[in-house]
Amino acid sequence: MPVSPSSSAQAAREAVARCLRDLRKEAGLTIVELADRCGWHHSKTSRIENALTGPTAGDIRRWCTAVQAADQAQGLIVQSINAESMYREWRHQVRNGLKHLQESSVQVFRDTQLFRVYSSTLVPGLLQTEGYAAGVLGISARFRELPVDDSEAAARARVERSRIIHEPGRRLVAIIEESALRHQVCGVDAMAAQLGYLLTAGALPQVSLGIVPMATPMRGQWPRETFHIYDDRLVSVELVSARVRITQPSETAVYLQAFEQLRAMAVYGADARALVLRAIEALH
Repeated sequence: MPVSPSSSAQAAREAVARCLRDLRKEAGLTIVELADRCGWHHSKTSRIENALTGPTAGDIRRWCTAVQAADQAQGLIVQSINAESMYREWRHQVRNGLKHLQESSVQVFRDTQLFRVYSSTLVPGLLQTEGYAAGVLGISARFRELPVDDSEAAARARVERSRIIHEPGRRLVAIIEESALRHQVCGVDAMAAQLGYLLTAGALPQVSLGIVPMATPMRGQWPRETFHIYDDRLVSVELVSARVRITQPSETAVYLQAFEQLRAMAVYGADARALVLRAIEALH
């Protein structure tokens, strides 16, 4: 069972907080004394030690200087930056527009040979048509109240980015819940085109498309949040408020285990095509 991605980010922040707290105690300082030496209110010390506030690089340097452990500052700064970068709120990620967000992950795609995607709600981005992607990204733009809706340009960038699965040596294993085929996030024609494309893409030799039927008895896993696995090194999990990046090997292994269990529940080939065709028929 995957751990909560938001709790993974919090756990990383707490590890930094514990190190700072231990340094203070080893120096024999109280929370108030540490705050006085750092030149801030003691409540800030408490928030940092309880992982309620992530410390800045300057905070860590002042803290380590105050406890006479300046040599440990740089290592803790790197650890803190990694912790804070795990949990990236969407409002920060989309501030330069949805198109920029699509383009920002190109290097991750370039560095990946095996893409594994599980989606319980939507057709995965790597298999989206431009019309479907524009519908999905348009909903995102309206929900996040972006000042400029560049969803159409972002959709073109997403489709362009997805062409990578046609390059030699790339492979995509996608698992979709059957219900994802029924969520009409765009017009009927665009939705029909998207489902039709699934029939084509699912037949590509480098693509394995599995669909978990809604009527699957005795599921080994209930529908999960959407997550992407890039080779075995990175898991990206999409939440309502944020995208979480997980690189800790022990945690990526948990997501790999969940993916394999979900993959075992899916149907493939003719059975998967039958589910897609049934979804197309339901549009009319």
